[in-house]
Amino acid sequence: METLTCVILLCVAALVAFLAGYGGARLQDHWRRTSAQSQVAELLSQARKEADNLIKEAELRAKDEQFQKREEFNREMEQARAELREQERRLEKREDNLEQKHQLQLKKERALEHTQKKLKERQEWLEKRHQELEALVQRQTQKLYEISGLSRDEAEKLLFKRLEQELSDEVAARIQRHEEAIRSASEVKAREILASAIQRYAAEHTADTTVSTVDIPSDDMKGRIIGREGRNIRTFEKCTGVDVIVDDTPGVVIVSAFDNIRREVARLALTKLIQDGRIHPSRIEEVVKETQEEMERHILELGRQAVLEANIGPVHEKLQQLLGRLRFRTSYSQNVLQHSLEVAHLCGMMADELGLNGSLARRCGLLHDIGKAADHEMEGGHPKIGAELAKRYGETNRDVLHAIAGHHDDVTVGHIYTVLVAAADAISAARPGARRETLEKYIKRLEELETVASSFPGVEHAYAIQAGREVRVIANAAQTTDSDAVRVCRDIARAIEQRLSYPGEIKVTVVRETRAVEYAR
Repeated sequence: METLTCVILLCVAALVAFLAGYGGARLQDHWRRTSAQSQVAELLSQARKEADNLIKEAELRAKDEQFQKREEFNREMEQARAELREQERRLEKREDNLEQKHQLQLKKERALEHTQKKLKERQEWLEKRHQELEALVQRQTQKLYEISGLSRDEAEKLLFKRLEQELSDEVAARIQRHEEAIRSASEVKAREILASAIQRYAAEHTADTTVSTVDIPSDDMKGRIIGREGRNIRTFEKCTGVDVIVDDTPGVVIVSAFDNIRREVARLALTKLIQDGRIHPSRIEEVVKETQEEMERHILELGRQAVLEANIGPVHEKLQQLLGRLRFRTSYSQNVLQHSLEVAHLCGMMADELGLNGSLARRCGLLHDIGKAADHEMEGGHPKIGAELAKRYGETNRDVLHAIAGHHDDVTVGHIYTVLVAAADAISAARPGARRETLEKYIKRLEELETVASSFPGVEHAYAIQAGREVRVIANAAQTTDSDAVRVCRDIARAIEQRLSYPGEIKVTVVRETRAVEYAR
């Protein structure tokens, strides 16, 4: 019984405990729910407040943006209205201008119509007067024919003859004035071009000779050069083709030859032998052969340097070698290669002044005397030989070939570059110190000038002065007039041009004067 009671009590206690725990759990759960609901309500309230704030801020921003856009729109509209008003003002002004122009055009049209009407009336009146004048002229002409007894053709011939006689002097005077003006202008321009070219190019060379000297350290070397019984000097002269002059001149041996290449080879070879000291026939032959080979290379190098200095473009190697040979050729003691370079530069400068091809002109000038390098090997003058050689070695330009062949007037001059080469050639040859003439040739040229001048009628005396650069002619005052003196002066100048060959120009002066002489005793 007690046991059962205990069990029941335990059960009841357990049930109470369970109920108490369950109730507590429910209470705690209810409390949690209540707390969570209150938090949710608070969060919702806060969220609603924040949402309301965001909405209000968004509405404020929207209102601000709307206000700004409205202000901007108003400004744009105001600007557009201002532009429209400005355009309307311009259009109104343009319309006013067009209206004024239209009114002015109408006035001009009315004035033009009025003027045309007057011109038409004037033209009709003039036509009427012209017809009346023609009729009157015909009647007067007919009366003149009847009075003079001449036909129309005869009257025209007589009138034209009288006019021709009256106007012939005036026409001649006009032609003379025009010719003098053209000649004066041409001479001034030519002098300017030539003077400019001469001033811009001044060569340093003057004249070469036909002998060379070789310095020796002592007079004992002369005996070694001559050798035993003269075998060394004979071998040397045989190998080189020159004459070696060993005289009493101290410290010098002279090498003489008209061929400058041989003379230069001999001079170099003799210098090498003197420096080497070994002078005997076999050594002489060896040194001369070596020097000849060096000279060939030196000649080619001289030709290349000349081509580069003239700046004329590519040139065949054989032509370069011929140009190098010109370095050892002289004309009236003037070095031909230096002369050719001078002519090339002068031609280039004159061509540039005239607006021509300067490079082509320099090419013509450099190659114009190329025939002198081989004129002893071929028949003919050096212009013809030079043109043949240039054509053979690849020169195809017709201006260059014509300049080579025609710079001494051997052919008809038909190219401007030939004229330039001839002028530059004369300038180079005529400048002081360029060439040397023999005394006989100089005197002969002076005598020829005096003979040509004295052959004209009315000339009493003729004198060649200033080394043949001027001819002074004394005319007989009783037999010639002033006009005759002018004519004789011109005829003498033309005769000198046709009969004589000379560098530069010759001035002809005719003096006609009357002298009265009386003696007081």
